[in-house]
Amino acid sequence: MATQQETRKSEVDGGLAPQGKGLGAKLASSNTLWTGLVLLALCALFSALRPDAFPTLFNAQNLLVQAAPLLMLAVGMTFVIITSGIDLSVGSVLVFSGVVSAMTMEGLSGGDATGASWGVIAIGLVVALIGGALWGVLNGVLVAVARVPALIVTLGSFGAALGTAQLLTNGVDVRTVPNALRRTLGTGTSLGIVPNLVILAAVVTLLAIWLLHTTTFGRYTYAIGSNAEAARRSGIKVTRHLIAVYTLTGVLAGLAGFMSLAYFGTTTISGHSNDNLNAIAAVVLGGTSLFGGIGTVLGSVIGVFIPAVLDAGFVMAGVRPFWQPIAVGAVLVIAVWLDQRRRRARNNR
Repeated sequence: MATQQETRKSEVDGGLAPQGKGLGAKLASSNTLWTGLVLLALCALFSALRPDAFPTLFNAQNLLVQAAPLLMLAVGMTFVIITSGIDLSVGSVLVFSGVVSAMTMEGLSGGDATGASWGVIAIGLVVALIGGALWGVLNGVLVAVARVPALIVTLGSFGAALGTAQLLTNGVDVRTVPNALRRTLGTGTSLGIVPNLVILAAVVTLLAIWLLHTTTFGRYTYAIGSNAEAARRSGIKVTRHLIAVYTLTGVLAGLAGFMSLAYFGTTTISGHSNDNLNAIAAVVLGGTSLFGGIGTVLGSVIGVFIPAVLDAGFVMAGVRPFWQPIAVGAVLVIAVWLDQRRRRARNNR
């Protein structure tokens, strides 16, 4: 009979195959593997439909750059959902962090986008991260200490963060983003091929993979999502850990706001209304269970690119772009349904 530790390892690995089965059975039940195969199938389909446009270096660079800020939101959301929580505020926190960062850099440089130094840019980055962290701490305290449902807390933060950003700017985008930031991080490349924005996102993602899958912090995250009361009785400081998880999500949303500034050269206050739902969809498509305790960062990475590939592929294939959210929604519902079936099958064993 499989031990509790072996079962936990199976869940952490993103699959639900019983221990003792062969490699084929484990792979067949791996959420990450199946999500990756869906992504590869979509890429093959659109490459066949538009071989002159889809499988090109230019298109790959565009897909990677546009997905980089959303990837930061999805990475943070992975931690939250594994704890059996949710964060609907990440899109608004992204906007707020971008606004306070842009306004800080504008004030320090006197509104001169061409003359802003790297010291000013570094301060802008710190302000964006702190801005995101503050909203994360607020969410974590209300969820973990006040015991308000995460759905309600983060829905409130969603409106409050966006409203605060609009109050600070009177609803007008800040457009004095330093040119050096835009040239280096927004549009710059390394080796003439890899966008610097993508490199930053990849480094942060690798650190998140290390944190979730190899450290005590990650093990506690899975344990709380599986059974918060059992985790508390085993000595895990659940309240403190949940605050840390929501703070981490806020910090990553702040980083996404800074990355968005670098890419667009403006705060784009009205351009992130669906980012929270897109991040949740990416995480769930990547195999993370909405019921907590199961998920991988790698799966979320793959999940981020499924909507991006569908969007680009539909445009290139001449399909009306309105079909993209319908397709993503259908796949999302199927993913949750399959997750429920797997959970029922596991509980009945």
